[in-house]
Amino acid sequence: MTDGLSDRMVRILGGLPLEARDLLLKTDWGSLRHAYGPAEDIPAALCSLLDEDPEVRSGAVGVLDMAVLHQGSLYTATAPAELFVAAILDHPLGLAEHKGYFPWDDGPARSLRIDLLAWLGQLAESAAYGENPLLDRTHWQWEPWHEETPRERDRDELAALQACRDVRPAIAGAVKPFLSSPDPNVREAAVGAAVPLLSAPGLTDRALGAATLLRAQLEDVGARRGRASVARALTLWGMDTSDLLADPDPAVRVCTALGPTHADRPCALAVLLQALRDPRSTDSWFPEPLTGMDGWFRFTVLCSALALAESFEEVAPVAIAIVTTGGTSMVDFERGPILYRAFSAGYDPTRPLTSAQRDLLQAFVDTDESTSGIAGNWLWFRAAGLPEDRDGILTLL
Repeated sequence: MTDGLSDRMVRILGGLPLEARDLLLKTDWGSLRHAYGPAEDIPAALCSLLDEDPEVRSGAVGVLDMAVLHQGSLYTATAPAELFVAAILDHPLGLAEHKGYFPWDDGPARSLRIDLLAWLGQLAESAAYGENPLLDRTHWQWEPWHEETPRERDRDELAALQACRDVRPAIAGAVKPFLSSPDPNVREAAVGAAVPLLSAPGLTDRALGAATLLRAQLEDVGARRGRASVARALTLWGMDTSDLLADPDPAVRVCTALGPTHADRPCALAVLLQALRDPRSTDSWFPEPLTGMDGWFRFTVLCSALALAESFEEVAPVAIAIVTTGGTSMVDFERGPILYRAFSAGYDPTRPLTSAQRDLLQAFVDTDESTSGIAGNWLWFRAAGLPEDRDGILTLL
């Protein structure tokens, strides 16, 4: 540690909340690890989150993304760092703005508080993965072979996962005040973090309290993004949001319909299918993805529709239209999930294809030359128990 860095840490330490200072000084960081090795460097990065220099703050947020939560992976240093971040959420420098650290993050400056809330939400999503397989399958990046061949975790990985799950009540408590923030961007980030945190087992009562708070604010939120993010949160927490399926704003209706289950399933499914009939317009609702929802919005809408459908026949007309018109880049996020839903029990050569299955496979054959829909989807065809090439599919038709 250089003298300059040491002096800065001492200065910042003096202004930290007691809880945050104790976490830094009493944690044995040398015994912990992050993505690149021992975590002795993490205290300096955490202190740098509260540096007055916006470039230093931005770099410190980059360390959280690159080392402490590297591509969604959890490490033994993750939970203590998470608790520190939660402890400084209400620090006055949380209002200070900075630009993104990574070259591809060229959006407008945003406050430190927004970045930290977003990071806590991403971490909570990673910690929750595997707890609710039905919910996991509505994520636009879900792939069936991940469940078929689960990766073995070593002892440190399991300890890191459990530690991150154990601190969720404390993190949720730190996030809760910002659900009522007058800043709509902070409020959206807080809702995005609260969704996976309060979906955890044992936090049902807290989810109900947060839902009551958000319900009371819903009419005052005003803007589409805010109302849509609240509608999604209420539904994912299992609240009855049937009334919001008739909201005047189609984006709010669709966000209300998202989720693996719904109190009014037929109506929710109809809302999702209507949005998928004009998927490019649906994407235009949120040019910048809602917090906690990366990728094109239609990917999430499609995955939720496939999960809500009790049979492929319910979604077949819209799904087949997507396969027919889809471009080559939509293999894993549109055509693949559609194919797997049509053959969710696996192809059985002893049983004839249903008319919907036959129409779907014909659509793959008809568009194969322009979309590489079969060759490009071979993993999905394999997962569904189907032949993995065009000639093999033709034998079934």
